[in-house]
This record gives sequence, structure tokens and C-alpha cells, in this order.
Amino acid sequence: MKAASRRSSLVVLALSATPLAAGETPAASIVLEAPPGPTGRDPSSAPPRFVLLDDGQVFVGGTSRIEAGRLEKGEAQALRKRAEQVGKLPGLASPVALGGDPSRTLRLRLLDDDPLDLVVTGDPAAAPPSLAPLATLLADLVRFHHSSLRPYTPTSYRMTVREARLPGGCRAWGFAFPLAEALASPRVVSAAEAAGWPTGAVPASVCVDDAGPSASASRRYAITLRPLLPNELP
Repeated sequence: MKAASRRSSLVVLALSATPLAAGETPAASIVLEAPPGPTGRDPSSAPPRFVLLDDGQVFVGGTSRIEAGRLEKGEAQALRKRAEQVGKLPGLASPVALGGDPSRTLRLRLLDDDPLDLVVTGDPAAAPPSLAPLATLLADLVRFHHSSLRPYTPTSYRMTVREARLPGGCRAWGFAFPLAEALASPRVVSAAEAAGWPTGAVPASVCVDDAGPSASASRRYAITLRPLLPNELP
């Protein structure tokens, strides 16, 4: 992709000039995040909807589960070519409003050469003709399917904890480290530690009895376990 054409018409997030942040995957060239819609879900803990790595490996995520596959060289090049065409759209700036339901939000990151980060609202089907390359790319990535895709089992998860009362019952804290440590900052836990817990955008509720003679009720916490891709920074 040509840096000059992008800089003249895009709001660019210069990821290449800054350290990789949490949730970023080294060697990724295209990343699409599409938060799940149902009430009660935690979009920040959902896996990415689509990730293309430099070597052609792809990951497709849902609310909790992930599939992994690998594209042929020509297939990967075709997707990168389409991303390049998006970068050449005149007058494009983030956020981008496609039309339709404004509550629907997608985040598209194109990370080859001069990286850019686009927040897109609306429905790709309602986009004007001038945004057709962006709209069709988004629509295809949201419903992406490939014959090589197979279920992917993460080896680790990013745990986040916040105090909240979720509907329904709750379970006891069962991890080897204190809840207070996870409440202070996210923790990475292994797949074995996460076994039996909801993962991805589906939170779990944990009850912890208040300490002290005046305690009369349990405090409740919402816990999410975001599946991590290979080499993804937690």
C-alpha cells in the first residue's frame, strides 16, 4: 500500500511507530472486530471476528469460539489487494458512517505498510456507492468462510474482573491466585485453569463473602476470559 495516498485522505493510527498494545497480534495484516450484540455480553472479551496473518493463516471468531485455517497465497493476496483499494478511497476518515443502523459498530485495522484504524458504523448493505470497496470488504469478512477452517483451541485467556451484579446465580472463586489480584489488573490464565468457565463475551458471576462482623451479603463480580490468539499480547 502506498503511504502517500493514505496520508492524504485518511486518519491513520500509526501503530508501526508505537509499541504493540494489549489485544494486538504481531504479524497480523487485517483485523476486524465486530462486537456481539445480545444484551449481557461483554464485547471487549470477544475474540476478533477476522484476523489474517502475514503467512496466510486466518482466524474467525464468534461470541466465544474461534476457527483457524490457512489461505492459499493467491487468496491472501486478493484480500490484501482489496484492503489496499480501501486505503485509496478519497476523503475517507474515521469514524465512517455507512448508513442504516448507527448502533452497529465495526473496527477494521489494516496493518500492512502504513497502518490505519477505521471505526465504522452502520450497515454495509446501506453504504453509498462511493464506499462500496469498504462495505463489500466488511460484509465479506463478517461472514467469512473457508474450507480450511477448523475449531481452534486457545492455550491461554485474558481474565478481567469487575465488581458487578449479573442476573442469576454465581459461583465461588476457584483460581489459585486471589481475586483481588485479578481485580487490580488483567491476568493471563491457561486453558486448564479456564476449563469449565464461560469464555469470550459471555461473563461469569462470582460471589465472595464480605469480611468482618458487619458483613451481611456477598459481593458479586463479573469475570470474562478472552481467548488469546497465538502470540497475541494480553
